[in-house]
Amino acid sequence: MSSKIKVAILEDHQSIIDGYNYRLSVPECEIVGIALYGEDIEKVLAESRPDVLILDANVRSSPENTNPFPILSFVRAALSMYPELKILVISMLTAGALIEALVDAGVRGYIFKDDENSIRQLFHMIKSVAEGGVYFSPGAWGKMKPGRSSLILTSRQLEALSVSAAYPDLSTHELARKLAISDSTFRNLLSGAYKRLGVNTRIAAIMRANRLGLIATAIDVPDLSK
Repeated sequence: MSSKIKVAILEDHQSIIDGYNYRLSVPECEIVGIALYGEDIEKVLAESRPDVLILDANVRSSPENTNPFPILSFVRAALSMYPELKILVISMLTAGALIEALVDAGVRGYIFKDDENSIRQLFHMIKSVAEGGVYFSPGAWGKMKPGRSSLILTSRQLEALSVSAAYPDLSTHELARKLAISDSTFRNLLSGAYKRLGVNTRIAAIMRANRLGLIATAIDVPDLSK
């Protein structure tokens, strides 16, 4: 890590970005890239190579696609490509199952946006995470269940549902390619998710997962029953 901690941001609210700029305006830190939409963050990472990525767990995929970006699959792919990257989630989403899934995917911390004390100390949180530590809002940590998982779906099943919700117009083949798996594996992941959730269709599975807090709440719930 360089003398300055390089930070990238994925956040779709300018007022929040302005707040991060204010809190991180210290000599030891540099904001090297900002993405407003999920599909822009890969380019930011490639160009800026940050030490820490701050991301919201529920951002739009693109200006044209207002469905939530599949954060779970992105986190796994990003950490595979950039093993030294540290990811800190700052979000209004509070479901324990979602927090647990993101921790399982490799994030180094989870802060609620209304956790004013943590936000005031944001640089110190960033520094701790950059140096290999972890940080959770007290409420976020309290929602975790150490020693026993509360997830009723596997991480890969969650990723398959998240990608399906984000890109409802894509074919099974195209969705499978986004996860770098075969079509049959993708279909098996979905059928396994249907069974565990007690549903029979993709739209029903997505809606059920949303209600359980297993994936980010959809901005526009797609009609996948056609």
